[in-house]
Amino acid sequence: MTTAVVIGSGPNGLSAGIVLAQAGVDVTVLEAHDEIGGGTRSAELTVPGLVHDICSAAHPTGAVSPFFNSLDLESHGLTWARAEVEVANPLAGGRAGVVFGDLDRTAAMLGVDGESWRRLFAPVAARADDLATEIFQPILHAPHHLRELVPFLARGMQSTTMLARRWETEEARALFAGMAAHAAQPLTRPTTAALGMMFGMLAHSYGWPVAVGGSSSIGRALASVLENAGGRIETRTRVTTLPDADVVMFDTSPDQVLAMVGDRLPARVARPLRRWKHGPAAFKVDFAVEGGVPWLNDWARRAGTVHVGGTLEEIHAADRAASRGQMPERPFVLLCQQYLADPSRSVGDVHPVWAYAHVPQGWTGDATEAIIGQVERFAPGFRDRIVATATHSPADLEAYNANYVGGDIGGGAITPWQTAVRPRVSVHPHHLGLPGLYLCSASSAPGGGVHGMAGFHAAQAALRALP
Repeated sequence: MTTAVVIGSGPNGLSAGIVLAQAGVDVTVLEAHDEIGGGTRSAELTVPGLVHDICSAAHPTGAVSPFFNSLDLESHGLTWARAEVEVANPLAGGRAGVVFGDLDRTAAMLGVDGESWRRLFAPVAARADDLATEIFQPILHAPHHLRELVPFLARGMQSTTMLARRWETEEARALFAGMAAHAAQPLTRPTTAALGMMFGMLAHSYGWPVAVGGSSSIGRALASVLENAGGRIETRTRVTTLPDADVVMFDTSPDQVLAMVGDRLPARVARPLRRWKHGPAAFKVDFAVEGGVPWLNDWARRAGTVHVGGTLEEIHAADRAASRGQMPERPFVLLCQQYLADPSRSVGDVHPVWAYAHVPQGWTGDATEAIIGQVERFAPGFRDRIVATATHSPADLEAYNANYVGGDIGGGAITPWQTAVRPRVSVHPHHLGLPGLYLCSASSAPGGGVHGMAGFHAAQAALRALP
């Protein structure tokens, strides 16, 4: 029987293992930690009984993932849940831009910009499934939905600041900027609009759901599918040398591939792996908050995800500073209130609040006060409601998951080049140039997010190459 070893049990590693095991390959997934899941782990970090997501929180890409949706994960214990408001972006004076799953409701809230918002997102939201099959492919592929893909790419290739000129109000411009800012890049760069387009599309189709019981439910569901297909998982097994197997999948960062395979890689593969660039880092703080966050804007109190950065101009200035290695005075903060969709995470009136700020790559300072200060701008009194905190610096995040080099949780800088090419220019980008070796992490196509598609594509490539 053909044997395969998957290094790493994140969503991509587990997905790669599932594809191989379902094809009859003898699969073993090796995980260095004592718990599976990579970026989808959860734990009681502050108050006993309070469930915090250690890394990923909201999962629009997981909900739309073509591979996840082929697995019937619900029967393996995964349930998605959504808050009343998908995304809010607070502004000065108690205002906020608000995205509902309902596009008409969103457009009505945006006033003079409502019709422009509708024209941008109605066509793509209506074809979200078709577009997802294209977006979650390697860049070099034969598209099956070209009519839908071309206008999406025409807008996505723009900078966020350019595309946002279509709107007059700070609310609409800030909403789009907050979604695009997940790239952690200056919003004047080309291709930053692509994330704003994708996340807006998903907000108005699949929403931005959370996994009931914590993000760890995603890893457990994938592990259940894998084991039902005959695969095995071994935890507390750190891999430092190349395993002996017909197929080896690396759900790792490129530098770990280089450390294990080294000079054996062909130059055409080794060169782009050595040049791989990591982006700005995350500084994460988990809060236990009594009574929830006292947002001035009532819709923000009902939002599963809140982008805390102010106007488009303020968000751009923060991410431009972080990308240049400077700590912003007012960093862009992503905040999630998962308990609104999943009350089981709370203990009485004490709720888990998840937040991280964009900070420079490898930054060694403490951003806790900067994060609290940003929230206080739009939710005065937040500080007084904090019962407990748990912080994870960029170094802590890398120690937790070796793929988060310097605190970069996205698997590599989302620059225009690395957006299009992950990790190298090739019709077989996951193949590492040696028989049976493949990269299947977020550093490979189609990139970051909890969707399993990098693992799916890498495993499909491996199966095609088997005799």
